[in-house]
Amino acid sequence: MGIQKINKWEQAVVMILNLDGWDLKWTGEGNSRWDAAGKTPKGFDCVIEMKFRKKYYEEKLIEKDKYDALMSLDKKIIKLYFVNDPKGNFLFWLNTLKLPDPVKKYCPDTTIWTKRRLKKDVYLLKENQASRINLNLS
Repeated sequence: MGIQKINKWEQAVVMILNLDGWDLKWTGEGNSRWDAAGKTPKGFDCVIEMKFRKKYYEEKLIEKDKYDALMSLDKKIIKLYFVNDPKGNFLFWLNTLKLPDPVKKYCPDTTIWTKRRLKKDVYLLKENQASRINLNLS
């Protein structure tokens, strides 16, 4: 999946959430540390980091550096992590999420897929920690 395709998926998620009462703007182009920013349906400021996975993993990976960058924002801002994979869509509310200890995993060195991998600190989130789940039942 190339970066242009991912950008289109991010924009589609923003559009769908906006149809459901959110007020989001896509921020995925450029050097933003998250992919969307705006308001929740209840009017709270929020940011959303999104990941689209071709392969299903039972645990959803978020890099510790990415998590730390999100959590360094003002405490009043709601931080969300959206994961799409072949099983479905998962939305994690990071502000109140109890995290496991970080583990080291080999990950691509950049967001744009390369063959080079680095060992990074990551959190492995369980599916049942997601507050909004849409499962593909096929």
